[in-house]
Amino acid sequence: MEASSEFSSRPRSTGEFLRRTVVYLKPYKAAAAGNMALAFLTIGFYYVFPYVTQYIIDDVIGCGRLESLLPAIVSLLGTFLLCELSNALRIIVNTHFGQNVIYDMRRDVYARMQRLPVSFFDRRFSGDLMTRVIDDVASVHRVLIDGVERIATTFLSVVVVFVILLLKNATLTMLALIPLAILTTGTLWYTLTAHRRYRKQREAIGAMNAYLMEGLQGIRQIKAFGRQGHEDERFRERAEGLRRTTLGVMKVWAAYSPAMTFAGSLGMVLVLWFGGPMVVKGTMTLGGLVGFIFYLTLFYQPIGRLDGLNQMLQSARAASDRVFDILDAADEQSTDGRDAELKTPVRGEVRFDGVSFAYNGNGRTLKDITLHARPGEMVALVGPTGSGKSTLVNLLPAFYEAASGRIFIDSQDIAKVSLGSLRSRISVVSQEAFLFNGTVRENILYGRLDATEDEMLTASRAANCHEFITSLPEGYDSRVGERGVKLSVGEKQRISIARALLKDAPILILDEATASVDTVTERLIQEALSRLMKNRTSFVIAHRLSTIRDADQILVMHRGEIAERGTHDDLIGLGGIYTRLSLLQDVNDRTE
Repeated sequence: MEASSEFSSRPRSTGEFLRRTVVYLKPYKAAAAGNMALAFLTIGFYYVFPYVTQYIIDDVIGCGRLESLLPAIVSLLGTFLLCELSNALRIIVNTHFGQNVIYDMRRDVYARMQRLPVSFFDRRFSGDLMTRVIDDVASVHRVLIDGVERIATTFLSVVVVFVILLLKNATLTMLALIPLAILTTGTLWYTLTAHRRYRKQREAIGAMNAYLMEGLQGIRQIKAFGRQGHEDERFRERAEGLRRTTLGVMKVWAAYSPAMTFAGSLGMVLVLWFGGPMVVKGTMTLGGLVGFIFYLTLFYQPIGRLDGLNQMLQSARAASDRVFDILDAADEQSTDGRDAELKTPVRGEVRFDGVSFAYNGNGRTLKDITLHARPGEMVALVGPTGSGKSTLVNLLPAFYEAASGRIFIDSQDIAKVSLGSLRSRISVVSQEAFLFNGTVRENILYGRLDATEDEMLTASRAANCHEFITSLPEGYDSRVGERGVKLSVGEKQRISIARALLKDAPILILDEATASVDTVTERLIQEALSRLMKNRTSFVIAHRLSTIRDADQILVMHRGEIAERGTHDDLIGLGGIYTRLSLLQDVNDRTE
């Protein structure tokens, strides 16, 4: 499946990028200052090298003072040693500083993702979001730490060295400035055109990672259908997109960077061309010319680094667009008026009053839904696929917001209740039980993190999973693997029921919790569900009608509407949709 245009990132200006990212440097002002000071100190030692070199050539070798050669060489060696020591300290400080900044940024991005509405994730690939948290944040971090340092040290180097060059020989300095016009023009052109190329590259990386994650998660299906060759081709298309966009970036860089280096070399050539005769005529010493050339190298070197900084900046701008897409997305808690708390104890009375809903505003998935569930009642939802059953129950914990109408719990409008208060009173057991890649214990305790060992064991026994858990090699400390891959469907489902039991919420949603399991496992799950539903208001999406015969009310969904409602006996007597579903399932059960 291809990413839609909704995956595109809104371009942001360099000014906006810098203004919003520099905020992450503020908590680490001391580290930033230390990093900058060590960078300046390192550069300062570099400045000594041309001066000592000129002294050795003119005053030691030129004057035949060999007794001064050893001290001069030792001084030169000491300069290099101090330079590298300060640089080593700078690297240590820079690394700690940088990792703190990237930690803060990644934490903010992930925290924001956790608080975005479910609809945000419906429109995006998980692999693309993963790329934004890992790769794109790292790209932004590089320009924040290394980029700021380079800008400051480059500015200082250019100003200081330019003054030194002027003092040494103003004529040669003016000649050395001639290539700057070319360097400035090239840098401006690259800056104005690079962002588009880098943005396409970042999007291609996200698309490839999104496909890679999907392929790894679906590896069993790929093998089962023998589609390795087909998947190779699909991956080739994504990899080709990344290869093409990366080549586009590097082709321009391959022409731009050497051209800028060549332009800088022109200055060196001009200095030698005009400086050589000065030495011959005696208006300048040989050591003075050598020292000037060394200083000129220190002048062009930081200007050359600006090219690399420009590349880093444009890449970071493109990455930041994708990061800010997450940070700027509307928080699901941002809905005005969600500041009330559900009054305790929650009895579990639920009422839908004329509720309608449509995904992305297209059509109407639910139409004028009205229902009333009394405390402790079991409400079953049946109907064909796509009739709106799952959508209806997803509105109760506010995974989606109703387009019209209102939903009440104990006479309180849930649109005015905080999401934390609302969801803490609702437990969900879905058809596909999701387990985190941790231990059995951690997955059960996810229902209530502060539960005691005895409470966890009680929930496990009630969910009919204690026996199989204790038979595992490490019992409750056994790891379940990614998405619980080391356990069977039924085992995962019973662990998810134990998790819901531990949460002990007064309202329960069961979304086809017994689908895709064998008869024996279904009986174990049904026993566990019976204990879970006791004294709770339950909304049950039924896969097998035999499991809901005792429901207090059954709602038959059809094309987003409640077509029939009543008890099992009431609906059988109507001879409508429910009767046909029941007869069809009876036939299927007899043929199994």
